[in-house]
Amino acid sequence: MTEEPHRSRRMAIMKAHPEVTKLMGHEPLTKWVVLGVVLTQLACALWLRHTRPLSPLFLIIAYSVGGTLNHNLFLAIHEITHNLAFKGIGANKALAIFANLPIGIPYCAMFKKYHLEHHKQLGEDGIDTDLPTHLELLVLNNVLGKVFFATFQILFYALRPGFVKAQRLTKWHYYNIVAQLMFDALLVKTLGIKPLLYLLFSSFFAGSLHPCAGHFIAEHYLWDGLEQETYSYYGPLNTLAYNVGYHNEHHDFPSVSWTRLPALRALAPEFYDTIPSHPSWPMIIVNFIRDPNVGIFSRVKRLSKQARADAEAKHKATDAKDASEGSVASSDDSDDAAEEKK
Repeated sequence: MTEEPHRSRRMAIMKAHPEVTKLMGHEPLTKWVVLGVVLTQLACALWLRHTRPLSPLFLIIAYSVGGTLNHNLFLAIHEITHNLAFKGIGANKALAIFANLPIGIPYCAMFKKYHLEHHKQLGEDGIDTDLPTHLELLVLNNVLGKVFFATFQILFYALRPGFVKAQRLTKWHYYNIVAQLMFDALLVKTLGIKPLLYLLFSSFFAGSLHPCAGHFIAEHYLWDGLEQETYSYYGPLNTLAYNVGYHNEHHDFPSVSWTRLPALRALAPEFYDTIPSHPSWPMIIVNFIRDPNVGIFSRVKRLSKQARADAEAKHKATDAKDASEGSVASSDDSDDAAEEKK
């Protein structure tokens, strides 16, 4: 029943440091980073076009290079979703579709709406699709289940939203789907199936047991018995991931781009230096699997809007009933006192 913490902290920071608004706005560097990563990933796919897909070389490159680059593109799309690459919304959406190409599967248009709901209604049951479902909790609440979840994280994040809350398709969803299918078909027709397999393997590894993928678990799972629902990470892997480790900062100010998140933390140290943070993304995966006190259940979940309204109505009805009974009891006590005096 409690409010998510980011709105109140945002208001407090803006009151204490009104100059924080100067950090807001798009980052022109983003489009060039996206272009460089996309071209590098396509060059790797071209280089491996004659390599057997399950050979050691293919798998090592797909995991170490492809997984890192496609994970970078995941987070580029995350950044672009907040309209932080260009001033115009249309230009940001078009860049997201371009960044999506080496991932092999169209998802950026659908991700945008789900992710913005994650920010606006953090942890709300039936709305925030970042929350594990009840079925996941029942099936995966053990060591083997957590190993499975950590290995196939990318599939959970891709498939879960459709089961929790379906989306109405817009023209940008169709643009995303058509552009991706045309790109995949062109790649297979000109270079064969192996380059596309390399890109798909890269996407799988990017959301699996990969050092950078630890951020999926690090961001909103509860640790050490604390009721802190968002954690930051300030380590070196942020250089590969658009500073997404600055996650408290990002949720407090989604309009501050990745290049300025460290400056946001430095601007308000009294707010951020006192919050526990994670020292390592890879160890998060290890600790998540081995710690019996952490699991699929370790999330803050808020009631839906209707459930909150029902709970508040029930609470008011209970208070009214208690007050009525108290009034009757008080009346009875008064009668007893009067009778005793008489």
